[in-house]
Amino acid sequence: MANESGVDTSIVDNLDHVSSWVQNNSDMLIQYGINIISAVLILVLGNVAVKLVSGSVAKVLTKRKMDKAVVDFISAIIRYLLFIVVLIAALGKVGVQTASVVAVIGAAGLAVALALQGSLSNFAAGVLIVAFRPFKSGDYVEVGGVAGSVDSIQIFQTVLKSPDNKMVVVPNSSIIGGPITNYSRHQTRRIDLVIGVSYKADLRKTKQVLLETIEKDERILKDPAVTIGVLALADSSVNFAVRPWVKTEDYWPVYWDLMMNIKEALDENGIEIPFPQMDVHLEKLD
Repeated sequence: MANESGVDTSIVDNLDHVSSWVQNNSDMLIQYGINIISAVLILVLGNVAVKLVSGSVAKVLTKRKMDKAVVDFISAIIRYLLFIVVLIAALGKVGVQTASVVAVIGAAGLAVALALQGSLSNFAAGVLIVAFRPFKSGDYVEVGGVAGSVDSIQIFQTVLKSPDNKMVVVPNSSIIGGPITNYSRHQTRRIDLVIGVSYKADLRKTKQVLLETIEKDERILKDPAVTIGVLALADSSVNFAVRPWVKTEDYWPVYWDLMMNIKEALDENGIEIPFPQMDVHLEKLD
């Protein structure tokens, strides 16, 4: 219905009602607006504070010479827990009952836990890795069927860096559930070589040549002493086991040098390294 000026009276009435309601509830609206702004500030400033706290914890742990992988794991847990506290505080500021929020989070957490049992097992495995420390950051390990240097231990997975500089992510449960080979844990390692020579070779001379070649390399340790002996009388060769000890960081450089030096020393002394061969006997049938 329109009045004399052509304006719809229902629109005017609605605007009057809105204006009257705003005037009557102005204090509530102002307070609600303040609460919203406060909640936003709590989220923003709280997020900054969470990063500062987790970063400070990481620095303190690093100064105490704690392993980098463990530091990353602990700081990540602290960061997530503190952010949940900040979120609950922000919701409480806008009038949401925090007790209800905690109950909802608990119920949601239970539902998520049932749906993501694998992720929870990864988290539990990560805690075990940090607690028992079968490896640390920088160690070269073989876990879950892959090998590489440990870059970081995260909440659900461990990150490795392969020798050819690829990132490999291994679930923590796969690590705890299988064998863990840590090649860097001890300061020394044994190099295991198998050197095959001809059956015509003088075995005592061969052993002496192998020993002299090894003793020329200063990186090979005197204690434990090198072991050299006949390992097997194989189909095409007599196999010698050559087992010197080196520092862990020298393993591969010494391994490669020994393979080349042994080959050259055997050639210089006329000791043959035979190819695989098979004797075939033909019989003439009458």
